[in-house]
Amino acid sequence: MDDFLAARSQMALSLGFHIIYACIGMVMPFFMAVAHYRWLKTKDVNHKNIAKAWSKGVAIFFATGAVSGTILSFELGLLWPKFMQHAGPIFGMPFSLEGTAFFIEAIALGFFLYGWERLNPLFHWFTGVVVGVSGLASGILVVAANAWMNSPAGFDYINGQYTNIDPMKAMFNQAWLPEALHMTLAAFASTGFAVAGVHALMIVRKRNVVFHQQAFKIAAGFAAVAALLQPLAGDVAAKSVAKRQPAKLAAMEAYFHTQPASPLVIGGIPDVKAKKVNYGLEIPGMLSFLVYDNFHQPVKGLDQIPEKDQPPIAVTHYSFQVMVGLGMFMMLVGVLYLIAVWFKKHWLNSNWLLRLFIVAIPTGFIAVEAGWMVTEIGRQPWIIHGVMRTADAVTPMPGIAWSFYVFTAIYISLSIVVVFLLYRQIKMVPQLYDKQPENLTLSQS
Repeated sequence: MDDFLAARSQMALSLGFHIIYACIGMVMPFFMAVAHYRWLKTKDVNHKNIAKAWSKGVAIFFATGAVSGTILSFELGLLWPKFMQHAGPIFGMPFSLEGTAFFIEAIALGFFLYGWERLNPLFHWFTGVVVGVSGLASGILVVAANAWMNSPAGFDYINGQYTNIDPMKAMFNQAWLPEALHMTLAAFASTGFAVAGVHALMIVRKRNVVFHQQAFKIAAGFAAVAALLQPLAGDVAAKSVAKRQPAKLAAMEAYFHTQPASPLVIGGIPDVKAKKVNYGLEIPGMLSFLVYDNFHQPVKGLDQIPEKDQPPIAVTHYSFQVMVGLGMFMMLVGVLYLIAVWFKKHWLNSNWLLRLFIVAIPTGFIAVEAGWMVTEIGRQPWIIHGVMRTADAVTPMPGIAWSFYVFTAIYISLSIVVVFLLYRQIKMVPQLYDKQPENLTLSQS
């Protein structure tokens, strides 16, 4: 493995693990806060126990997210020194603010974890809300930095120099809002389906049913709403990409030839040499409609982009199709769940619906990984779109391949520890959080 490929692989590995920890860390505190609020309103001890159980999960992912995020900050400087030399002063503000949000989150989480029976109940609940808000802010601020790489702003690039730097314009660049909205909903959908699926599995196995039913309802509600809103956010993001990064959009769609009534291709196997897509379902004019809201305006294809500026087409296309396909599946499950809540309440205790959520446990995170691949691979060969190429930003230090192998082992070990801790938390539910005799029977509510 050459050093350039090793540096990119190590960064991809780190981001791939961290994004899962970050999504859960952004969203789980809100689940926890809702359960806590329901306990304050109803005095149903199940909701208190759910909030306590979920708070342990929040603490686990806060710790792992902090570790993986710290590694990422070092990797940016060590693997991409030329990038950080020029970009650091421009997009450093969101990273600085993210650090502030992280510290607020840490303090609030400490209050929440150790505040049971010690703090005023409403203030205690409020600290849980602060954990969620600050965690969400951290994620959005990091996305702002990534959005800047896709849509550079806040500086003038003259004769190889970055001048007239405006950090505020850099942070609130054109890609920031579409990316932040899309990523936030993805975090809620992926985490919601994963958490709801785990509780659905426990219900199907008849384990501490009432506890898991109440937890399932909270997580499934968040998941369903996020999954239904996500296509709207995806449409906004896609229109933004079409305007700012036509090469990325063309690669996402494997759209080789510019033509009026540009077709949308669903599925298919791109043949890059022959510049066509085999076995795909082609819908005439639909790509034009999705980008320009009419069926006739031509969308810029790969034939209008120099080959040296084109991203890897096949990987970008497959990743995009996986993201969209899994997103549609989650939306379908979300629709069925909302129908059950509003019109078909007997479905809520049906094994078929619970099993759909069990199947959906990994789908959200696979979609998140696929979407992140679209964002990052689709920007290539640029690390700063249109300004700096990835090959020009990598470290000149040899021996990066060994670092890649070491960090691979670290992340795999960290993930094994996380899985073990979460499994132990689930096994401890009967002893710690579900001691009431009535919770051992199936709730009919």
